[in-house]
Amino acid sequence: MAHHTSRASYQKLSNRLNLSPQGAPPSELLYHILDLLFSTEEAELVAALPLKPFTASQAAKNWKVTEAAAEKTLQRLAGRALLVDFELNSKTEYILPPPMAGFFEFALMRTRDDIDQKILSELYEQYISVEDDFIRELFLTGNTQLGRVFVQEEILSDESALHVLDYERATEVIETATDIGIGLCYCRHKRQHQNRACDAEMDICMTFNTVASSLIRSDYARRVEPSECKELLHKACEQNLVQFGENVQNRVSFICNCCSCCCEALLAAQRFGYEHPLHTSNFIARVEDNCSGCGRCLSSCPVKVISLQAEQTDGSGCKRAVIDEALCLGCGVCVRNCRLSALTMVSRASRVITPVNSTHKSVLMAIERGKLQNLIFDNQVLWSHRALAALLGVILKLPPIKRALACEQIGSRYLGTLCERYDARQTP
Repeated sequence: MAHHTSRASYQKLSNRLNLSPQGAPPSELLYHILDLLFSTEEAELVAALPLKPFTASQAAKNWKVTEAAAEKTLQRLAGRALLVDFELNSKTEYILPPPMAGFFEFALMRTRDDIDQKILSELYEQYISVEDDFIRELFLTGNTQLGRVFVQEEILSDESALHVLDYERATEVIETATDIGIGLCYCRHKRQHQNRACDAEMDICMTFNTVASSLIRSDYARRVEPSECKELLHKACEQNLVQFGENVQNRVSFICNCCSCCCEALLAAQRFGYEHPLHTSNFIARVEDNCSGCGRCLSSCPVKVISLQAEQTDGSGCKRAVIDEALCLGCGVCVRNCRLSALTMVSRASRVITPVNSTHKSVLMAIERGKLQNLIFDNQVLWSHRALAALLGVILKLPPIKRALACEQIGSRYLGTLCERYDARQTP
């Protein structure tokens, strides 16, 4: 009976996770992972938490306990990086992060002895890389993905640098962050437990703003100043690591420094490139006329989309690098490794659109994944006027097709009327 009760608790938690735009397909492996991270009682409690940020008072009502008891439990969960806690209007609020990028990763962002990280790493590997459903849902569902690639600023020409917007610069993310935390690279730490990690920098996972503040408080990340973070960014570029960060313009919460052998995002790009699992930068690599065909760029490309082709058909043997533009991430690693400066970064013909903030991203992802109704009709919390207004404001400003999908999913005449009135005001 205890086993069935335990499994039911993790099924409830799995169902709660899958209400969010970024879910986790249910499976026995997922239940084993949740069993390592949450006790049975904690799984039951977390399954009853709202989708949007909430206070201890709201959790207490859902759990039917005192506010003091709820606060104690919430702080314990935040202390293990299972919840993110933050201050808003002098009150502590909480939110359950998604599995990725979220509490799956946080569990390996430091060494710890309260869970078996080797077993957890093996379960992650099976669930994420072998079962396949999770990685496909994470990276291949919808047009709006969780992460985007940053171009390496150091390799841009003066002319190209003029076309980089502030939010496209990793240095700008660092300089404007309210808090900066550095932790272990989840991907390489996971592979280390499997004796498969590469030699790339380990202590280099960057978190910012609210997420960084919470992880620093729970000792899952160490606080650093912008100057040290920029030094780590430079080191990452020198090690040919790709900067992969949250797919928003404002208040980016993370930048990973990814290798092609361990990083799940880059491995997904290698496996499913034509399905565009990552948002590229707004640049693309171009081969110049002085390319000697040395092949150095082939091994440096993190997603292996460069090849050598015969430059002439007369059998002279001269070769030249050719880039598959449909798959190029626009990271700039190949440019850094070209000894002849025969590779440059140029602006893409069409700009890659980046959601403005996390609310904008969540709404887009929810619409594309058929889950917008979960955000609107979260029956585990009464929305504040402020939160609901922010979400509706995002919906009203979406392109007509996205708005139509939103209205269809919600089935709300009120929202349909709002959209009609909004369109009427926009028409001259």
